[in-house]
Amino acid sequence: MELNRYWVDLSSRRTSRELVDETESRRWGGAKGLALPVLMERLSPCVDPLGPDNVFILAAGLLTGMPFHGMCRYGAYARSPLSFGYGESEAGGFFGPAMRSQGIDAIVMTGRHGRMCYLWVEGGEVSVLDGEFLRGLETGEVMDALYERHGKCTAVVAGPAAERGVRFSCLVNDLHHVNGRAGMGAVMASKNVKAVACPPPKALEPKDRGLVAELQRLFSGWRDHPGAMGLHRYGTSATLMGLNSMGMLPTRNFREGIFEGAGEIGHEALTDRYLLDRGGCFACAVRCKRVAGGGRFNADPRYGGPEYETLASFGCLCGVDDLEAILKAHELCNRFGMDTISCGMTIAWLMECVEEGVLTPGEANLRGFGDAEGMLRMVELIATRTGIGDVLAEGTYRAARRIGGGSDKLCLTIKGQEMAMHDPRGKVGVALGYGVAAAGADHLQVPYDTLFTNPESFGCEAVKPLGILDSMDLTGFAPSKVAAMAELWKIWGAINHLGGCYFVFAPRSYFPLERIPDLVESMTGWRTSLLEISKMGHRGHCAARIINRRLGLSMEDDMLPPRLHQPLPHGPFEGKPIDPEEYRKALIMFYNLMGWDDQGNPTESVRLALGLPLD
Repeated sequence: MELNRYWVDLSSRRTSRELVDETESRRWGGAKGLALPVLMERLSPCVDPLGPDNVFILAAGLLTGMPFHGMCRYGAYARSPLSFGYGESEAGGFFGPAMRSQGIDAIVMTGRHGRMCYLWVEGGEVSVLDGEFLRGLETGEVMDALYERHGKCTAVVAGPAAERGVRFSCLVNDLHHVNGRAGMGAVMASKNVKAVACPPPKALEPKDRGLVAELQRLFSGWRDHPGAMGLHRYGTSATLMGLNSMGMLPTRNFREGIFEGAGEIGHEALTDRYLLDRGGCFACAVRCKRVAGGGRFNADPRYGGPEYETLASFGCLCGVDDLEAILKAHELCNRFGMDTISCGMTIAWLMECVEEGVLTPGEANLRGFGDAEGMLRMVELIATRTGIGDVLAEGTYRAARRIGGGSDKLCLTIKGQEMAMHDPRGKVGVALGYGVAAAGADHLQVPYDTLFTNPESFGCEAVKPLGILDSMDLTGFAPSKVAAMAELWKIWGAINHLGGCYFVFAPRSYFPLERIPDLVESMTGWRTSLLEISKMGHRGHCAARIINRRLGLSMEDDMLPPRLHQPLPHGPFEGKPIDPEEYRKALIMFYNLMGWDDQGNPTESVRLALGLPLD
């Protein structure tokens, strides 16, 4: 099975096709596997993330577009304007399957177009079309214009925030699905590319339809699995109340783990008052996406609805219990094209700056925690880079260094990227995932420790084919737990290369890990194994590490923000910070298990084993 990388030199408007032979396709897979070899060759410390020398890649997973649940994901890859290291951001929806159904597995963009343009993908070709009529438009307006010109289509769009260089601007796919992290919207917009669009997707033809049918029957039991069915009923929003009851809900910029207003913004409130529909991704029955709107701010349901990360980042993190304001913040971020996690985190940091007297309410243009209307005002100021919003558009890390006054101590970033809405003080395996994530703090690196505390649980049973036989203590760094997290990082990375959604696969959901090789065989015809597939994920993590080392990142960039070394003030994890020395020891253990030295550099041995460059 060969894959296609389509190269677009935006400066010259020249295009070319590169065939990735079966050996390389099998070694690397798709998604980041199609991006990493290119970035290893092309990125150097002198490349400006927002300059023409940066390489921007959209790539679909190896199995994306096959007729099976959750095989819908694609990613955006480049040097990140947040971390100045390797950047990646994945999304579901329909664009990835649509691109593949047009015969394109990845689009590699180099240079910068002289005018605003957009790319049209159809019939195995990528056309560079004039897009000046799209300049400055919000994402919904872009989709209207593309529909008028091309009829029904699917598109990845950079919003006006990306055009203004907001460092955490995102890409929005069909208004509901978002490549949120690492500032990939700013990178695409810096190349004067407003959108990439193509006709709607059609399912790809598998090699073995009978095997696909068998696997479909296997997955049909998902409705009896509480984790999978809960995603259908409530989406990810149910996570909020669960974490609140465990004392792990990020509240007031991670100062606390319990939010007194959680019930006002949780899944029941969202479902009972504002839910209009359940959306989903290509060929998936789980349908975990929310469509919500209304309220006194008249939130537009065209932009979908908030997932857990958005409910938390604009809710408890900012001390806001006003669900209608959160719905509007979600809509604004999708309209302007901004990552809700980084945006909410940056506003929560500003609120704490006011609480701590670093800034006055007048200087910050909002009051402290709980100022819902100030929060909404700040979203627009950031998107338009107006007033203090221009400072916050640089992200928390850079804003703190500009504001000073000790505000850097209130900043929760890793590699310059804001932390997601999961407090690792109550699940320290997540802390390791945050630390080693190549693009900066990211919540989709490893399954959460909470899945593995009960030895009789579905999660513990599900990972036994990986050789993980022990349950986990939530707050401990036992060697067996660190070793388990390393193995889980590899297989979760591999699922990413395949284009799969974690809400379909065990241990988070229902499809068994040991049947993934059958899924690959049904589409590619390859006889494979869980070992070979896991090795694909391992190769990807090591390649991203090599890129970061070349770009100047070090072990110190894997360290946690100071707040996580402070205890929570109440709840089940009261008085249990993450000890910095224990974390450092666990991190080195994790490195060694991955085949890296004590500073986190992939060793010659692991590079040889994985076929990676030795320099």
